[in-house]
Formats: sequence, C-alpha cells, structure tokens
Amino acid sequence: MSAPTSAPRSLTGSFPAEAFAQHLTSLAGAPAWWLDRQRAAYETYAGLPMPRRTDESWRFSNVVGLSLDGFTANPAASPTALTSPFGTPHLAFLNNTVVNRNAVPAELVRQGVVVTTLVEAAAQHPELLRAHFMAQPQKLGSGKFAALHSAFVGAGAFVYVPRGVEVKEPILITHAAAGAGSAVFPHTLVVLEENARATVVDHFVSADDAAHFACGANDLYAGHGSQLTYIGAQDWSRTSRSFQFNSTVVRRDARVQSLNLHLGGRQARHESLSQLQAPGAFSEMLALTVADDTQEFDQRTLQIHQAPNTKSDLLYKNALRDQSKTIFSGLIVVDPDAQKTDAYQSNRNLMLSDDAEASSLPGLEIQANDVRCTHGATTSRIDPEQEFYLQARGISKAAADELLTFGFFEEVLNRLESDPLHDVLRTLIQSQFKK
Repeated sequence: MSAPTSAPRSLTGSFPAEAFAQHLTSLAGAPAWWLDRQRAAYETYAGLPMPRRTDESWRFSNVVGLSLDGFTANPAASPTALTSPFGTPHLAFLNNTVVNRNAVPAELVRQGVVVTTLVEAAAQHPELLRAHFMAQPQKLGSGKFAALHSAFVGAGAFVYVPRGVEVKEPILITHAAAGAGSAVFPHTLVVLEENARATVVDHFVSADDAAHFACGANDLYAGHGSQLTYIGAQDWSRTSRSFQFNSTVVRRDARVQSLNLHLGGRQARHESLSQLQAPGAFSEMLALTVADDTQEFDQRTLQIHQAPNTKSDLLYKNALRDQSKTIFSGLIVVDPDAQKTDAYQSNRNLMLSDDAEASSLPGLEIQANDVRCTHGATTSRIDPEQEFYLQARGISKAAADELLTFGFFEEVLNRLESDPLHDVLRTLIQSQFKK
C-alpha cells in the first residue's frame, strides 16, 4: 500500500505522517492485513476536515478550542502502579502499552474464553477481528477522530466468550494515561457467541493531573441469545480531552446493557450507536454524568431498529454544577421492516447551578407503522422543599445537594444486577463531590 497521505498540520495536529510511521514501527510483528488497515485509516483521517460550528452533528459543541496540537502519539511512560476500585484488572494499559496481565481462570480458558490484546488477537483470531473491529460506520459526526483511533490503536483489549459459556465474575480492563501531552487510544472489542453471558468493565483513568488526549472506542457484539453487561467508567484528568466511540450490535433474543459513567476531562465527547439486527434483540443504554467547573460533556446517540419485535431503552442522566455544560443529541431510527418496535429515549438534567447549561435534542425517525416509540428530555432544579427539609436537620447545603443527586442517579444504578458494581460506581460518583 502507498505511503500515508500528506496533509496540512492544521488537520493532522500532533499526528503527522512521521508520527504514524513511528507507530507502525512499534507494531513490528503485527499481521500485514492489520497494518494495511491502519494505513487506510490514517489516509481517511488525514483527508477529513476538522469539525466546524456549522456541522449539525456538532451543534452546541465548543469546536473553537478543539485542537490536536501538543500531544504525543507514542509517549514513553515510567512504570506506574495502577489500581482500580473495580479490583485487579485482567489487562492494564498505560500509554498504549500493556503493563499488567492477570489470567482468566483455567476452567474458562479450557472452555475457550479469550482475554488478550488486539495485536495478539489480530494474529491468533484474525477472522473475528476482521468481522467486528470498527465494523460499523461512524454516523454521529466524529469520523475524523474515529479514523485517527483506527490508525493509532495498538494494545487494546480483545474479549471472546464462546457459545453457551457464562463468565460469572466481571472481566476488568484498565486504560491509563500519564505524562503531559500523552495521547492514548484505548479499545475494547467484546464478542459473545450464541447464549454466552459476561460482564466487561472498562476503567479509563489518568495516572496524574496532566493534560492528556484520549481517543477510544469499543465494539460490543452479542450473538443470538447472549447477555452482555458493559460498564465504562471515565475519569480522565480535568485538563484532558476525550473522545469515546461505542458500537453495539445485538442479535436475535440477545440482551446488552451498557452503562457509561462520565466524570473526567475538560472536554469529553461520547458517541454511542446501537443496532438491533434480529427479532427479540434488546439494548439498554444508560449513562450518568457529573459535570462541574467548566467541563463540557457532549453525548450523541443513535438507536437503529433493523428487525421486527426489537426493544431499546435509553436513559441518560446529567447533574451539572458551576459553569459546566452538557449536550445530548439522540435519535431513534426504525427501519421499514422493523414492525412491533418498542423504543424509549430519555435525557434528564439536574441543574445545581444558575450558571450551568444543558442542551437536549431527542429525535425520532420512524419508517414503520406498527411501533411504540417515545422520547423526551427534562431539565429541572433540586426541589427547594427537599433541600430545606435536609438543611433543617443540620445537613449542609452541599451535603444536601449531594444526597439529592444520588437519589436522582439511583434510578439508573438500580438497573444493575450486580451490587458490587453498583457500590463501586456510587463511590466514584461520591469522589467527584469531594474534589
């Protein structure tokens, strides 16, 4: 394949062709088809423009300060002890490098469960990677950054659960960044075969307070009759910029529950695409955000019903303090053949400050005539009577607001079947109020 396309630095920022060539060198030993795919992705990235304020998919977003300058695609990192509130990770990555592995139980290995890196999976499980890695086209506005991710991703995680196998304990993966100007490209690919069952947790965290650039993605594939629970907890440093792309494919009678917790980053954008491709498919899309100071959280979602008798349920809740800002833009699409669709979409914002800003744009695009689809958005303040009740009993205003915010979030957290995961997420949210 030809050399990477040359493009103006204004479009490639800190990721010019020279940095990409260095990245390819670091992947020595990777299969040729995998490197060719990355070269094609880089050409796409270099050829696409940066987002503009006039782009509908970037409506309400701050694109003026969106710059790729000042970040390093192949940062060196000193050994750092990484801990996770979720427990000991099966895979831990620091600055795109594996720094820790903990094998899955031998019994699961005998049953065919695989937890490894993307590069190793490209050599050992090429057909699965070809079929599922970034297989769904980006439809929510960040095609340039998704291509950047595909070009520079290296040591992401690959999780495979064979037909009929149940993994009872969560599979934990930590993605960390360290050092000023570090750029990281976390990725988790999960493939569940027919009637398999598993829980996967991604924890995204900064090892210091420096500014990082995180451009991550996950691909979730649930085969017929499988059940997948996915938790993504994002806690990058407060000066970091973050992009995260989620693609979920749900097959016949399968169920996927995904819950994303957004805490860190100066400016963070999360795009989530869920495709229900066969009858009986169910996708539950949940998110919780605690925004304060001048943080901006940009959430874009797309629920596509492509077959009859499918169901999706989206509930995104945001709590905003100080001068923070959240954006939610969601769309439910029902294809002509997707009769008996049952789709729900709700964005709810709790305003804890007069200076915070929440923008919501829910939408429907229905091409079938026998469906039940509802969508909506609400923005409200804390009930002053509830706040007064707590303060009258000696609880400070800050503590009262925290308690009422937890009450607001419990509707989402209570949907998790796992009490330990519920407790960890609650602790992470609580830590946000202590900063």
